[in-house]
Amino acid sequence: MLFLPLIISIFAFVFGLFLFLGIKKNPEGSEKIAEISLAIREGAMTFLRREFKILFLILIFIALVLGIAIDFRQAMTFLMGAGLSATAGFLGMLVATKSNGRVTNAALKSLSGAFRIAFRGGTITGMFVTSLGLLGIILVWLLFKTPGVLISFAFGCSLIALFLRVGGGMYTKSADIGADLVGKIEKGIPEDDPRNPAVIADAVGDNVGDIAGMGSDLFESYVSAIAATTVLGVPLYGVRGFIFPILLASAGILASMAGSFLVKIKKEETELNFQQQTEKIRQAMQKGMIFANGLMVIAAYFIAQYILGDLGVFWAVVVGLAIGILLSFSIQYYTSDKYSPVMSIAKSSQSGPSLNILEGFSQGLVSVVIPAIGVGIGMILVYKFAGLFGIAVSSVGILSVLGINLSADCYGPVVDNAAGIAEMASLPEIVRKRTDALDSVGNTTAATGKGFAIGSAALAALAWLAVFAKAANLETLFLITPEVIGGLFIGAALPFLFSSLAIRAVSRGAFIVVEEVRRQFREIPGLMEGKAKPDYARCVDITTQRALKSMILPGMVAILVPILVGIFLGLESLAGLLVGTLITGFLLAVMMANAGGAWDNAKKYIEAGNLGGKGSGAHKASVIGDTVGDPFKDTAGPSLNILIKVVGVVSLIFIPLFLLFS
Repeated sequence: MLFLPLIISIFAFVFGLFLFLGIKKNPEGSEKIAEISLAIREGAMTFLRREFKILFLILIFIALVLGIAIDFRQAMTFLMGAGLSATAGFLGMLVATKSNGRVTNAALKSLSGAFRIAFRGGTITGMFVTSLGLLGIILVWLLFKTPGVLISFAFGCSLIALFLRVGGGMYTKSADIGADLVGKIEKGIPEDDPRNPAVIADAVGDNVGDIAGMGSDLFESYVSAIAATTVLGVPLYGVRGFIFPILLASAGILASMAGSFLVKIKKEETELNFQQQTEKIRQAMQKGMIFANGLMVIAAYFIAQYILGDLGVFWAVVVGLAIGILLSFSIQYYTSDKYSPVMSIAKSSQSGPSLNILEGFSQGLVSVVIPAIGVGIGMILVYKFAGLFGIAVSSVGILSVLGINLSADCYGPVVDNAAGIAEMASLPEIVRKRTDALDSVGNTTAATGKGFAIGSAALAALAWLAVFAKAANLETLFLITPEVIGGLFIGAALPFLFSSLAIRAVSRGAFIVVEEVRRQFREIPGLMEGKAKPDYARCVDITTQRALKSMILPGMVAILVPILVGIFLGLESLAGLLVGTLITGFLLAVMMANAGGAWDNAKKYIEAGNLGGKGSGAHKASVIGDTVGDPFKDTAGPSLNILIKVVGVVSLIFIPLFLLFS
């Protein structure tokens, strides 16, 4: 039964390679486009190389601890998970940095050609992430024939994802905010203007944060969901409990492939106006996603009936898919300029930055209601359908078509880079209009992708909570005991502490970038007039140094807090911590992702010529609101979805240690 999933995972990886070779056949364009694209790629690779050197030492230390405290198999699978997660992030970033210039060049001819390259770039990342995740789990099973070691495999994936997400988020937003505050507000020059010394660092950040970080993030969620389902399923169904989620994941890969072929726009549709173009792009993506989800429902029915003979688990998969769709539409409503939340933020910008920030924050707060209700009701339903195992199965359901969901998400940073390259290369206005249309949709898909990642993280964290409760013999927990309440308070506070550390790091990093950009405008003669070239490398270097230095503390907090609670307060308090972290982490993450996305698209709406357009008072207010939202949506918010899983996996791995102190 493992032969088919093994072949599908290899086929998906080869399919991704085939698409990548197809993208490389497209010309990168003029010497200027190639030069800018190369600078972005080299900056991104430099950041990852330096980050991996730091992570290598951390990984070796943790592997030694696992090998001594637990057993060598845990250490070995931990390193395997970390290696595959890092590979997924690296490959995604490589593809994106090879695609961005080609998208810009294709936009010289048509919107449809540029869209095809951009979406295929995202599809490649989706195929690499899902194929490597499935292949890794199968190999671990074949090596050890026990689901327990998958926990440490998932831990390795989680740890790499956490540092890539946090470090990349700190990098990208420090550069982005620094570039915007000096360039747009103080100097009044356009976004991505080549005179701005921080524009290359900003473009690099899109790749290290939203491609490498997101790729490893969703790789980790994908692995966590399958691993947790396996750990719960094998005791119930034997080896079929392992085969079932593996086959679901395999079917999801094939469904994602099929859906991706439907995502295209016709050439005659590219001459429509801006709003019509963006709507056609959105419709094309939605068509592919709906088709993939429909195929997945059909496949899940036959897999559940044939492998387990239990339609309860089929309905758990359906609920998981439904939660994913609900989250996607909810996030699109709160972050797209088609709907009232973003429009109200844009209109409030006419009265200054304060009202822009208040309106955006209030929209972010209310946006958590639908996701919270959806996840809450969904969990009640899946428990009735299939118990604790159903909760884990639903997490596989929401992630089963990750291939196409990640395609749409990684499309966003590619077209964002393409739009920046068009500006930096001083290409004709028609090119920037086409890349702006692509980028406008990319902002929404990126926000939707972050929300999808958060929703899938919540279900995966619930699955780990179910595994923890079973392993610790705490399947019934009395909430009114002091131990549990104490753990709940500590857990509820943890996402706030984590978010504070992440946002503060961005603020301090942006301060350094602002000072450097001001210095270059002040000290380089002719820079503002466009007669001199800025020192892009200096901004890349200082942003890299700051991000790598700042990412360590939040990562250590995520690992050490559950260990300390488990040792000194016991397993019941630790269970409370997991629940508290999950609830506040999920709600905070949704709020910050949606508020940040809404602020960004309110700015884009004004820049499109509405409410005074670029350079107006409303535009300047919206830029300030966007800089507030940047660390919300690209640093703290998306990092929280990894936090809530890391604390669960760490708690589960070290249960033997906690029992020694109980």
